[in-house]
Amino acid sequence: MYPDDGQEDSLRQPLLDDEPDVQVIAPPLRSTVSSREADSDDLEDTPTQTHVRNEQSMPLLVGLVDASAARGSLDRPVPLSALDDIENADFEYIAAKSTAGGGVFDSVANMANSILGAGLPYAVSQAGFFTGLTLLIVLCGITDWTIRLIVINAKLSGRHSYIDIMDHCFGSSGRAAVSFFQFAFAFGGMCAFGIIIGDTIPHVIRSIFPTLHEKPFLKIFANRQFIISLCTIGVSYPLSLYRDIHKLSRASGLALVGMCIIVISVLIEGPHVPQELKGDPSKRFSILEPGIFQSIGVISFAFVCHHNSLLIYGSLRTPTLDRFAKVTHISTFISLVSCLILAISAFLVFTNKTRGNILNNFPVNDTIINIARFCFGLNMFTTLPLELFVCREVIEQYFFSHESFNMQRHVFFTTTILFASMLVALITCDLGVMLEITGGASATALAFIFPAICYVKLSNGHLPWHSRTKLPAVVCATFGFVVMCISLFLALAKAWTPAGDVRICS
Repeated sequence: MYPDDGQEDSLRQPLLDDEPDVQVIAPPLRSTVSSREADSDDLEDTPTQTHVRNEQSMPLLVGLVDASAARGSLDRPVPLSALDDIENADFEYIAAKSTAGGGVFDSVANMANSILGAGLPYAVSQAGFFTGLTLLIVLCGITDWTIRLIVINAKLSGRHSYIDIMDHCFGSSGRAAVSFFQFAFAFGGMCAFGIIIGDTIPHVIRSIFPTLHEKPFLKIFANRQFIISLCTIGVSYPLSLYRDIHKLSRASGLALVGMCIIVISVLIEGPHVPQELKGDPSKRFSILEPGIFQSIGVISFAFVCHHNSLLIYGSLRTPTLDRFAKVTHISTFISLVSCLILAISAFLVFTNKTRGNILNNFPVNDTIINIARFCFGLNMFTTLPLELFVCREVIEQYFFSHESFNMQRHVFFTTTILFASMLVALITCDLGVMLEITGGASATALAFIFPAICYVKLSNGHLPWHSRTKLPAVVCATFGFVVMCISLFLALAKAWTPAGDVRICS
């Protein structure tokens, strides 16, 4: 049996005579077929792309030996020769995938939820008002481009994950590097989210019920460790067990509503805080401050969602470059507008007193801000599963890429990763400089360096590095390398001071 007439001729190859006809029951990855939407999706027909098409010429059956749920959501095509264990295939899941997938709104919710945070006013205070706002806009634009660049790299290389793209371009060393940075960034984020839950939800409960700590049994609900365990096990864990990332879109949509409440609360309550909590008014419109590189690191850490961009791309019901570009543009625009409102409204009030979490600048008994704190905690334990998806996918891709999906393995890795991050959050109040080292290095590598160098590698080899096609990627990779080196130097220098110590909760 042949593919439909509308598909490329390179996919027209007859089945072997001794093999039965097999019908394609789910659409292949967008990178292996021509556009299902418009011809504008097609990339330039470079020699690399022609080679990819020839490699993908065999008829494909989709999703039978996915090594994880996330790869299932990418509709990973599998050659017929790989179906030796077809009796163990998950046919119910395959049938569900034929109509599964989310729309643009679902993917926007997941991507925007991965970006938004409450640390951007601090980034502005580190760089200076005008420089900080400029960095927000510029880095948002670069992030938008490099997120889409990862999917373009997947199309050019014929691969279906960030790990496979790096493996295709740089071999085992590239595969190991991107696996390490992806896992470090996602796991560090999970630990930080757990700590934030412990810093927000118990304070809100204690403000609502001031005498709760005096009750013999109910006082446990004001305990930091209990709340972290309850939220992580009761909410984050069930969400993390899903096999498809688009099923988190409703939780992500709820978190986006919470983030809007945070922005509005800071905008309304900022001017009304006591005078002693406000910063120096003379520093409101500063131009440049010495913490510019720390600012770049904070903004990069906030905007990075590259490690789950292919998961979000694959979760689209119709995964094309045009649709994913729309998702990326909308998500980054929503994030940029929210970050600008939050950064401007908060920094103009607190200036030099701006903290890493802007909600900590407000009084503990501020009712509206306590609602915002609750929403921020809610945002954290609904965002945590997005990061766990990445951690689990990295392990599956690196160690079990050629094995079929196994539910016991899926549950084991989900449980192990989540409880490991929860344990760190339970015993640690501040991850200290180690999170800055892993986060700063991982963010710049995943967002700026790896997508750019892969694109240079996959682009037309006859073009020089300074050509109009490759020069933006070369500049982006150079910028990322410089920022990563300086961020690591500053973080390591901080490690030799008391400020870099990890604080353990009492």
